[in-house]
Amino acid sequence: MEHFSFKLLKTSSKSRARRGTFKTPHGVIETPIFMPVGTNSAVKTLTKEQIEATGAQIILANSYHLYLKPGCELIKKAGGIHNFMNFHRPMLTDSGGFQVFSLAKLRKIQEDGVHFQDPKNGQKHFISPEVSMQIQQDIGADIAMAFDVCAPYPCERQEAVSAMERTHRWLERCFKAHTREDQALFPIVQGAFFEDLRIESAKVISTFDAVGYAIGGVSVGEPEDIKHHFVELVAPLLPENKPRYLMGVGTPCDLVEGVLRGVDMFDCVLPTRNARHGTFFTADGNKIIKNKCFEEDFTPLDPTCDCPTCKNHTKAYIRHLYRAQESTAATLMSIHNIHFLLNLMKDIRAHIEADTFEEFAVEYLARQRGGKK
Repeated sequence: MEHFSFKLLKTSSKSRARRGTFKTPHGVIETPIFMPVGTNSAVKTLTKEQIEATGAQIILANSYHLYLKPGCELIKKAGGIHNFMNFHRPMLTDSGGFQVFSLAKLRKIQEDGVHFQDPKNGQKHFISPEVSMQIQQDIGADIAMAFDVCAPYPCERQEAVSAMERTHRWLERCFKAHTREDQALFPIVQGAFFEDLRIESAKVISTFDAVGYAIGGVSVGEPEDIKHHFVELVAPLLPENKPRYLMGVGTPCDLVEGVLRGVDMFDCVLPTRNARHGTFFTADGNKIIKNKCFEEDFTPLDPTCDCPTCKNHTKAYIRHLYRAQESTAATLMSIHNIHFLLNLMKDIRAHIEADTFEEFAVEYLARQRGGKK
């Protein structure tokens, strides 16, 4: 596809870490990269200008939520999600598969697709691979995700097999239904936590000539060591000359661990969710703003950070806002948390280029895991 190209600039000689550039219709993405999540076409508590000020190169929106409200037809009439939001950098839409499958008693998975009820008003809906492709094409993000089946953790082997095989059958239908040349379609590896199934799924989705490939079905409750093991197993099985996307992962440690294993793209709601609950990232691990020790602390959230929040405000002030239930506290900490992760990715890219990433990773992970909360 002429609208997309991925170029590997550097591959580490000591790990699977990669440095690259990913060209899309709305700009070039420097990889490895973290992608903030804007579920309802907005990154929570932030304006367009604020999210741009964090340095975000690409953000996500969720097709399931946008399909329910305001409706993909309205977004299409607005000229697509970029015009609707007035955000003209690259964007990605999740297929909504994870959301409808997490509805438990409110949905029924069949071969044709998923029948489900809106948990807010009880209205009945149906999404199939074909419907998901139409929704995402109407929304018009640069990257669309295949409609897949995510097995829970833990699950029986047969449930994992069934979900994986249906994911592969639905993937064929997604590629047949997807027609936008200016939108990439990423297949997703499934297979739960069975090594042979993950290997099989990676091989199957790699037979599709896609712009990029994703690893799904992690961060669903499994222990950290299991997650890292399966990322290490799967990532090198995906095409080397295409971007690799690890879905739903976004702690500072997870980003470093993922890059070590050959991942190029990450996303997670964690930085903004943490901010709304009073937690902020620092070089020494997570901190909680409501803690008494910050009452008279007139230093930035992180002295190593140059985000607008850290340049202009102190822990004492933000703690006051949070305890007073001022929404500005969530905004300021969201700006910081997103910028913190994006700056981490910038540092990672520089260390890969300098061939010093592995040493950086050892020191960084030790400091994060040894930091006091």
